[in-house]
Parts: sequence; C-alpha cells; structure tokens
Amino acid sequence: MTEKLLYLSRADVEKTALDMPTILRLLEEAFGEKGRGKVEMPPKPGIHTMPDAFIHAMPAYIPSLKSAGIKWVSGYPENYKRGLPYITGLLILNDAETGIPYAVMDCAWITAYRTGAATGLSAKYLARPNSAAAGILACGVQGRTNLEALACLFPLERVYAYDILPEAQEKYIAEMQAKFDFEIIGVKEPKQAVVESDLVVTSGPILKHPTPAIEKDWLKPGAFGSAVDFDSYWTGGALAQMDRISTDDHAQFQYYKSVGYFQQTPDPYADLGEIAAGLKPGRQSNKERTLAINLGLAMDDMAVAPEIYRRAREKDIGAWLPL
Repeated sequence: MTEKLLYLSRADVEKTALDMPTILRLLEEAFGEKGRGKVEMPPKPGIHTMPDAFIHAMPAYIPSLKSAGIKWVSGYPENYKRGLPYITGLLILNDAETGIPYAVMDCAWITAYRTGAATGLSAKYLARPNSAAAGILACGVQGRTNLEALACLFPLERVYAYDILPEAQEKYIAEMQAKFDFEIIGVKEPKQAVVESDLVVTSGPILKHPTPAIEKDWLKPGAFGSAVDFDSYWTGGALAQMDRISTDDHAQFQYYKSVGYFQQTPDPYADLGEIAAGLKPGRQSNKERTLAINLGLAMDDMAVAPEIYRRAREKDIGAWLPL
C-alpha cells in the first residue's frame, strides 16, 4: 500500500471555513487537558537568522484529540518592507498510532486564529463578562483575529484602533466596520486606545529591547489586557500594577525570561491550563487589573489542525501526495 498525505495550501485551509467558536472550544479542551497534565509538549527549539527574527520547531501531542504533530514556523518583523507576511510556515500531522505523516498544511491561518482564540479564552476567565469597549493596538493580522475572538464572547459596543502606520489603521477600520455591527474608532495615540477600554490587545512585533508605550494607570481598574507581543507594548510600571498576570506555559515564560525578555514583568500566578482545569482561579473582583501573556504553544496548533484536516476531507479540499 502506498502511503499518501493531504497537502493544504493557505487557500485550502481558509476554504475549510473553520469558525472561531469552534476554535475557542478546541483550545479550551486542549488547555484543560494541559492543566491536568495530559499533553506532551517539549519546549520549542529555534534558530535565529536575523535580529528579532525566529524559525521555531513546535511539536505537541494531545491524546484526547488524537492529535500529534509539529509546526515549523517563522516570524520576521521586517518582512513587511518586502511586501511579505510576518508569519509563515508549515504544519505536519502524524498518525498517533503509526507515526506516519498524513497531512501537511500551511500554518499562517491557523497561527493567526488560534492566537486570537487564546486571547479570547484568557479573557473568558480574566475579563469582566460585561466588557463592552476594546482597544486594539497594532492593526495587523492579530488585531483582526483577536477582535473576532473577543466579539464571540463579549457584548462589544465600540473598539478603539491604533497603529503606527495610518494606512494600516484605516484599512483595519474599514474591514472591521464591514464585518461587525459595533463602532470602530481610529485613534492617533496609544493612550486613547487604552484608557477607555475594558479589553486591550497589543500585537506589535516581539522585541527583546522594546520602547514600550503603555504607562502605569492607563489600564483602568477592572480591565483586561492581552500582550500578544510579549511585553513589548507595556512599561514596567504598567506591568507592576497588574493584580493578576497569566501565561500559557510557565516553563516557556521562564525560558524567554532567561534569554532576555520579560525583564520587568512579574512572574505569572497561573497558566491558562491551570485556569481552564479549575486548578487556579480566574478574576476574583471587578476591580482587578488582569493581563494575559500568551507566548504561543504548539498545543494550540495541534488542537486546531485535525479539525481543518477533517473538514478538508469532508469537502474534498487539497491535493493528495505520495509519501
């Protein structure tokens, strides 16, 4: 018997039409399993061909989802100058019983949406349920998917959007206003996107030596932040003011701290798996300032990829290749 695998391009992955509520559900199951110690996920090794750029190998096995595989993903902050995407890469799924690869797919769409869903899941536990105003700082891919996840979970009425590139901000406002029925307001300074918001997402480039913008007291009591860009947007004073900081993986957080990131960031009190499994509490009062620092886990990708594969098979999407 000739083994074969299914190849899914970026367009193929998008054609499967996987929806954000399903991604949120899959991530919640995976994080609950992680909290219960039932996920195998070694630290991701990487190579770094340029400053602030990375190419990472991200393997994970989630027994409850019968999902085993690896993502080989790159992030190059300067790519926009060449008209290229920041994130590119491939994801491979292996049969959990034989180890044989059965699918290879573009990982950019999955990375974008599972990252947004991780913010949404964190906010489910750490933000106030009636949060109605959101601030989006950086109007790129993550600004879009994070807002989509939050819109699934909260009664949003208005969104403040900020980007250092005015044209990126304008394009974002037009796209998001067409997609959602709440108000999208462009602002000229980062502070304007933070001070009135119940939910704040920062998703600029991840930098080891950033020049952070968000100051102490900007995030109001009771608000939630998601630092998708590690702590690149947040000053030490703002970070010290948080009542609760969560991450998605303690070991990975400590690794990044050991190589120079998070030098002014207090250690997280819990990871998302501990919270989802009920081992650690989420928000405890309406006055707490909370912050999620999700670093991006291979497990997130492996939670989503088998459902992409299932839908692709169902809809006859993709190309079969001999192994």
